[in-house]
Amino acid sequence: MSATKAFFLVVLFCSFSLFLRSQTAVADTGKIELVQDYKIKDLMAKHVELNAKSNMKGYRLKIHFGSDKTKAREIKAKFIAKFPNVPAYEKYDQPNFNIRVGDFRTKLEAYKFLKEVQPEFPSAFIVQDEIEFPEIR
Repeated sequence: MSATKAFFLVVLFCSFSLFLRSQTAVADTGKIELVQDYKIKDLMAKHVELNAKSNMKGYRLKIHFGSDKTKAREIKAKFIAKFPNVPAYEKYDQPNFNIRVGDFRTKLEAYKFLKEVQPEFPSAFIVQDEIEFPEIR
């Protein structure tokens, strides 16, 4: 079961239990008493923890792909020397070595960086990928 489905089930269960409780907990004072199982808090904490570790959908630039591992590492080193603050990732998808760079939340951010990179890496292009959570400024 995916994390999204599990979260949906937890929210559905909480909503249903709140509905049942709200029918009996309303008194003349207008206050509602919420009684919930401690396991709900544990499930919510687990959900937050899992989401903190997971990646998110976003964009990267693919600056190289080819079967020569040495060439891929040279291009990665060249990129890191030119753009030291942008993360570079090496991934092997048989039979090619891919060098992808950046962690962009939107395609517009990726496009802006693509224009900076193209003079040095003219074959670079935008790809959708799971990215690390970028620092929000």
